[in-house]
Amino acid sequence: MEPMAQVAIDTRWDGIAGIQRYSREVLPRLTTPWQSLGLDGDHLAPLDALRAVPRDRLLYSPGYNAFVRAKRQLVTLHDLIQLQTPWPGRAKYLAYYRLVVRPVVRRTGVVLTVSETSKALIDEWLDDDAVRVVNAGIGCSDAFRADVEPAPGDPYLMYVGNLRAHKNVEVVLDALGRVPDARLRMLLPAREHEQAELMAAERGISARVELLAGIDDAALARHYRGAAATVMPSTLEGFGLPALESVMTGTPVLFWRGCAAVAETVGDRGLAVENATDVEEWAGAIRSALASPRRVDPPASGYDWDATARTIDATLGELR
Repeated sequence: MEPMAQVAIDTRWDGIAGIQRYSREVLPRLTTPWQSLGLDGDHLAPLDALRAVPRDRLLYSPGYNAFVRAKRQLVTLHDLIQLQTPWPGRAKYLAYYRLVVRPVVRRTGVVLTVSETSKALIDEWLDDDAVRVVNAGIGCSDAFRADVEPAPGDPYLMYVGNLRAHKNVEVVLDALGRVPDARLRMLLPAREHEQAELMAAERGISARVELLAGIDDAALARHYRGAAATVMPSTLEGFGLPALESVMTGTPVLFWRGCAAVAETVGDRGLAVENATDVEEWAGAIRSALASPRRVDPPASGYDWDATARTIDATLGELR
């Protein structure tokens, strides 16, 4: 049997974006002795939360999946976006967070997150002074630098993300229809390309939309660097990593002012749109970005995967 001090980590969060990227960057940097929890199957399946897990060890998940039977589990809640999804889909998330996540977090007494925006929302949601919410922050790959070679091509805008409702992508596609010389490159999961092609065709802009998938950080950095601006029209975000990656390459971001997490990241390194769904306002922002391209200074500090890992190590150490 492993010693009780050993931390068991759910390593099933693995990929190139979002929480998957977070896990990929953080886990190799941890100095806390740990081993994989060794689970297979879909970590987001409805019954996964009921699985038998070791009770003699502290568990850690780089994402929001929690286990009802865990004696203590440190969870990373990147955001609470799922609690704001439309009905009836929201019902399952409300049940999961109330019956699984909140009890696990309260039992452990501490939870991790990635931004001050998310920290404030989680504090309000927990409504429990006995639970400490720790902003471990987030990092940015060294590939995203202002001196990278820009990708070639006519002036274009960059979008990185997916087509979920809170990403609010349709307003940018609609705005593109009103700016005849505007071009858009979209990095999307390959499974969403067919839907994106249909959305572009419906608006008559297929010839001006280029879809990307499966590129590495170095290639993505070049696409950011070559863009006149990155568009991030999200109405909800826990952090907004594409916004950070973009400004790190010196490329400004067009975003909705009301998305607090993105505004926190971008600051004055972009252009804030006042109305999330105003197509003409977005079209105006796009025209402005293309007519007067500018470079922005990347943040001097504060986004370091090593620092994030150190904060997680320290929190795990307090719990062991």
